[in-house]
Amino acid sequence: MLILASNSKARKNMLQAAGVVVEPLAPNVDEEALRDGLKADGVTARNLADALAEAKAVRLSRRIGPALVLGGDQILAMEDGSTLDKPKSREEAKSHLQRLSGQKHKLFSAAVIADQGSPVWRHIDIATLTMRRLSDAFIDQYVEEEWDKIQHCVGCYEIEARGAQLFADIKGSQFTIMGLPLLPLLDYLRIRGIMTS
Repeated sequence: MLILASNSKARKNMLQAAGVVVEPLAPNVDEEALRDGLKADGVTARNLADALAEAKAVRLSRRIGPALVLGGDQILAMEDGSTLDKPKSREEAKSHLQRLSGQKHKLFSAAVIADQGSPVWRHIDIATLTMRRLSDAFIDQYVEEEWDKIQHCVGCYEIEARGAQLFADIKGSQFTIMGLPLLPLLDYLRIRGIMTS
Protein backbone atom coordinates (compact mmCIF):
# COMPACT_ATOMS: atom_id res chain seq x y z
CA MET A 1 0.00 0.00 0.00
CA LEU A 2 1.04 3.58 -0.72
CA ILE A 3 0.43 6.40 1.77
CA LEU A 4 -0.60 9.68 0.14
CA ALA A 5 0.55 12.73 2.12
CA SER A 6 -2.46 14.75 1.07
CA ASN A 7 -6.20 15.07 1.31
CA SER A 8 -6.37 15.86 -2.42
CA LYS A 9 -9.35 14.04 -3.90
CA ALA A 10 -7.94 14.48 -7.40
CA ARG A 11 -4.65 12.72 -6.59
CA LYS A 12 -6.39 9.99 -4.58
CA ASN A 13 -8.90 9.36 -7.39
CA MET A 14 -6.15 9.32 -10.02
CA LEU A 15 -4.14 6.73 -8.08
CA GLN A 16 -7.16 4.55 -7.32
CA ALA A 17 -8.32 4.67 -10.94
CA ALA A 18 -4.86 3.39 -11.94
CA GLY A 19 -5.21 0.46 -9.52
CA VAL A 20 -2.99 1.76 -6.70
CA VAL A 21 -4.10 0.86 -3.18
CA VAL A 22 -3.67 4.17 -1.40
CA GLU A 23 -4.41 5.63 2.01
CA PRO A 24 -4.54 9.44 2.25
CA LEU A 25 -3.25 11.08 5.43
CA ALA A 26 -2.77 14.79 6.20
CA PRO A 27 0.97 15.62 6.29
CA ASN A 28 0.46 18.53 8.74
CA VAL A 29 2.76 20.88 6.82
CA ASP A 30 2.12 24.63 6.80
CA GLU A 31 2.26 24.80 3.02
CA GLU A 32 1.47 28.50 2.81
CA ALA A 33 4.30 29.52 5.16
CA LEU A 34 6.77 27.17 3.46
CA ARG A 35 5.73 28.38 -0.01
CA ASP A 36 6.01 32.04 1.01
CA GLY A 37 9.46 31.48 2.52
CA LEU A 38 10.76 29.66 -0.54
CA LYS A 39 9.34 32.32 -2.87
CA ALA A 40 11.02 35.03 -0.78
CA ASP A 41 14.31 33.16 -1.29
CA GLY A 42 13.77 33.30 -5.07
CA VAL A 43 13.24 29.56 -5.58
CA THR A 44 12.10 28.71 -9.14
CA ALA A 45 8.60 27.33 -9.77
CA ARG A 46 10.03 23.89 -10.59
CA ASN A 47 12.09 23.73 -7.40
CA LEU A 48 9.20 25.13 -5.37
CA ALA A 49 6.92 22.27 -6.47
CA ASP A 50 9.69 19.77 -5.68
CA ALA A 51 10.42 21.24 -2.23
CA LEU A 52 6.74 21.29 -1.22
CA ALA A 53 6.20 17.69 -2.40
CA GLU A 54 9.31 16.58 -0.48
CA ALA A 55 8.29 18.40 2.70
CA LYS A 56 4.91 16.64 2.75
CA ALA A 57 6.35 13.18 2.04
CA VAL A 58 9.23 13.44 4.52
CA ARG A 59 7.16 14.97 7.33
CA LEU A 60 4.51 12.25 7.19
CA SER A 61 7.09 9.49 6.64
CA ARG A 62 8.92 10.48 9.82
CA ARG A 63 5.65 10.33 11.71
CA ILE A 64 4.38 6.95 10.54
CA GLY A 65 7.56 4.89 10.15
CA PRO A 66 8.17 2.15 7.55
CA ALA A 67 5.93 2.75 4.53
CA LEU A 68 6.24 4.43 1.17
CA VAL A 69 4.80 7.94 1.48
CA LEU A 70 3.97 10.02 -1.59
CA GLY A 71 3.99 13.80 -1.49
CA GLY A 72 2.82 15.84 -4.44
CA ASP A 73 2.56 19.48 -5.35
CA GLN A 74 1.83 21.62 -8.37
CA ILE A 75 2.92 25.15 -9.20
CA LEU A 76 1.52 27.33 -11.98
CA ALA A 77 4.05 29.72 -13.53
CA MET A 78 3.26 32.50 -15.97
CA GLU A 79 5.68 33.34 -18.77
CA ASP A 80 7.08 36.25 -16.75
CA GLY A 81 8.03 33.83 -13.95
CA SER A 82 5.28 34.91 -11.54
CA THR A 83 3.19 32.16 -9.95
CA LEU A 84 -0.49 31.78 -9.10
CA ASP A 85 -1.81 30.04 -5.99
CA LYS A 86 -5.18 28.38 -5.43
CA PRO A 87 -7.90 31.05 -5.39
CA LYS A 88 -9.30 32.00 -2.00
CA SER A 89 -12.56 33.40 -3.41
CA ARG A 90 -14.68 33.53 -6.55
CA GLU A 91 -13.37 37.05 -7.21
CA GLU A 92 -9.77 35.86 -7.01
CA ALA A 93 -10.58 32.96 -9.37
CA LYS A 94 -12.02 35.44 -11.87
CA SER A 95 -8.92 37.60 -11.55
CA HIS A 96 -6.67 34.57 -12.14
CA LEU A 97 -8.59 33.60 -15.27
CA GLN A 98 -8.39 37.17 -16.58
CA ARG A 99 -4.58 37.00 -16.15
CA LEU A 100 -4.40 33.58 -17.83
CA SER A 101 -6.74 34.52 -20.71
CA GLY A 102 -4.92 34.48 -24.05
CA GLN A 103 -1.63 33.59 -22.33
CA LYS A 104 0.70 30.61 -22.07
CA HIS A 105 1.57 29.13 -18.69
CA LYS A 106 3.39 26.11 -17.30
CA LEU A 107 2.31 23.61 -14.67
CA PHE A 108 5.10 21.96 -12.69
CA SER A 109 3.83 18.77 -11.05
CA ALA A 110 6.20 17.19 -8.56
CA ALA A 111 6.02 13.84 -6.81
CA VAL A 112 8.39 12.67 -4.09
CA ILE A 113 8.35 9.33 -2.29
CA ALA A 114 9.87 9.08 1.18
CA ASP A 115 10.73 5.91 3.06
CA GLN A 116 11.50 6.04 6.79
CA GLY A 117 11.90 9.80 6.74
CA SER A 118 14.16 10.16 3.68
CA PRO A 119 13.30 10.92 0.05
CA VAL A 120 14.03 7.88 -2.14
CA TRP A 121 12.41 8.90 -5.46
CA ARG A 122 11.27 12.08 -7.16
CA HIS A 123 9.94 13.22 -10.51
CA ILE A 124 8.96 16.67 -11.76
CA ASP A 125 6.97 16.92 -14.97
CA ILE A 126 5.98 20.02 -16.95
CA ALA A 127 2.93 20.78 -19.06
CA THR A 128 2.59 23.92 -21.17
CA LEU A 129 -0.91 25.26 -21.69
CA THR A 130 -2.18 28.10 -23.87
CA MET A 131 -5.50 29.51 -22.77
CA ARG A 132 -7.80 30.95 -25.38
CA ARG A 133 -9.04 34.51 -24.98
CA LEU A 134 -11.93 34.46 -22.50
CA SER A 135 -14.62 37.11 -22.32
CA ASP A 136 -15.49 38.58 -18.93
CA ALA A 137 -19.00 37.19 -19.35
CA PHE A 138 -17.63 33.68 -19.93
CA ILE A 139 -15.32 33.95 -16.92
CA ASP A 140 -18.15 35.16 -14.66
CA GLN A 141 -20.48 32.35 -15.73
CA TYR A 142 -17.75 29.69 -15.61
CA VAL A 143 -16.61 30.59 -12.10
CA GLU A 144 -20.14 30.88 -10.72
CA GLU A 145 -21.15 27.48 -12.15
CA GLU A 146 -17.86 25.62 -11.46
CA TRP A 147 -16.64 27.20 -8.20
CA ASP A 148 -17.18 24.12 -6.03
CA LYS A 149 -15.05 22.07 -8.43
CA ILE A 150 -12.30 24.59 -9.24
CA GLN A 151 -11.63 26.24 -5.87
CA HIS A 152 -8.95 23.64 -5.08
CA CYS A 153 -7.31 23.94 -8.54
CA VAL A 154 -4.28 26.19 -8.89
CA GLY A 155 -5.31 27.28 -12.41
CA CYS A 156 -9.05 27.44 -11.68
CA TYR A 157 -9.84 24.65 -14.12
CA GLU A 158 -10.45 20.92 -14.19
CA ILE A 159 -8.92 19.83 -17.47
CA GLU A 160 -10.77 16.51 -17.28
CA ALA A 161 -14.11 18.32 -17.20
CA ARG A 162 -15.51 21.64 -18.41
CA GLY A 163 -12.10 23.28 -17.99
CA ALA A 164 -11.08 21.78 -21.34
CA GLN A 165 -13.13 24.59 -22.93
CA LEU A 166 -10.61 27.17 -21.72
CA PHE A 167 -7.70 26.04 -23.90
CA ALA A 168 -6.40 26.62 -27.41
CA ASP A 169 -3.37 24.33 -27.05
CA ILE A 170 -1.91 21.89 -24.53
CA LYS A 171 1.51 20.21 -24.53
CA GLY A 172 2.10 17.59 -21.87
CA SER A 173 0.45 14.77 -19.99
CA GLN A 174 -3.11 15.14 -18.77
CA PHE A 175 -2.03 13.43 -15.54
CA THR A 176 0.57 16.15 -15.02
CA ILE A 177 -2.09 18.80 -15.56
CA MET A 178 -4.32 17.04 -13.03
CA GLY A 179 -1.50 17.24 -10.47
CA LEU A 180 0.65 14.10 -10.58
CA PRO A 181 3.30 12.66 -12.95
CA LEU A 182 1.43 9.36 -12.83
CA LEU A 183 3.24 7.18 -15.38
CA PRO A 184 6.77 7.61 -13.91
CA LEU A 185 5.24 7.06 -10.45
CA LEU A 186 3.62 3.78 -11.54
CA ASP A 187 6.99 2.63 -12.92
CA TYR A 188 8.62 3.23 -9.53
CA LEU A 189 5.82 1.45 -7.67
CA ARG A 190 6.40 -1.59 -9.88
CA ILE A 191 10.15 -1.49 -9.11
CA ARG A 192 9.34 -1.41 -5.38
CA GLY A 193 6.84 -4.27 -5.68
CA ILE A 194 3.83 -2.16 -4.67
CA MET A 195 2.30 -3.04 -8.04
CA THR A 196 2.91 -6.07 -10.25
CA SER A 197 4.80 -5.65 -13.51
